[in-house]
Amino acid sequence: MFLILEARFLAPGVKRFLIEAPRIARKHQAGQFVIIRLYDRGERIPLTIERSDPARGAISLVVQSVGKTTHLLNSLEAGDAILDIVGPLGKASEIANFGTVVVIAGGVGAAVAYPTAAALKRAGNRIHVIAGARTKDLVILEPEWRGVSDELWITTDDGSYGEKGIVTDRLARLIEAGTRIDLVIAVGPIVMMKAVAEVTRRHAIRTVVSLNPIMIDGTGMCGGCRVLVGGESKFACVDGPEFDAHLVNFDVLLQRNTIYRDSEKKSFADFQNGADAQVALVREQAGEACPVEAGKP
Repeated sequence: MFLILEARFLAPGVKRFLIEAPRIARKHQAGQFVIIRLYDRGERIPLTIERSDPARGAISLVVQSVGKTTHLLNSLEAGDAILDIVGPLGKASEIANFGTVVVIAGGVGAAVAYPTAAALKRAGNRIHVIAGARTKDLVILEPEWRGVSDELWITTDDGSYGEKGIVTDRLARLIEAGTRIDLVIAVGPIVMMKAVAEVTRRHAIRTVVSLNPIMIDGTGMCGGCRVLVGGESKFACVDGPEFDAHLVNFDVLLQRNTIYRDSEKKSFADFQNGADAQVALVREQAGEACPVEAGKP
């Protein structure tokens, strides 16, 4: 049982949790993730650790409400608990002094990209950040970005904040202006990462993406997170989650991520019809696991 210490929404449908997990906090490195299970019959989903606080023994997760489990998780508050959290999993980000690094984050991908950007800044790199969102209300982690970036550009699809347009527009302008770029890191929707890869490929700029396909066990046993990289099958959970963007077959990744779409829609519809009962079940199981602490902030 893992106690939720703090919980607050950063944007509509996007919530940050601070969770008591001392052993994970001590071992976490930028780029790694955890797999959570809310109750004994719940599905397992991967979530990247936004940051860790070893002194407090806590990790931070940023969760966007998309399907059943993420909606259920975002219904929880401080004092509630999560049944299982396994991690840290995956390979850590490669951290070195590359020179000038452009970090591109789309939507909630900001929470995945931020810890790597912060680590790269500490390693002496010059950090340019391009953070994109559909609209102003969905821009997250702006103060955090300003704390680690030498230059920050925020783009919104509708122009309600920052620059109107998409992240690849700003990236293309940087390249056209002759900006030296030694490395690009892109995290966000698959179509966004694919578009970034196509821009940088033309200019032979090394580009890394963080992939978050369907996962179950996080140890390479189930094969659910199989991705095609350089013509070879890789498992995002143990070989990644970061890969050379120019080698990733994004079309296959998109196809695999839609395999269970109909099942996911049905599961979410069933959840909506009994959401209160599902939340009560999560709280009940957490209470059984830790009857004194669960339910208390």
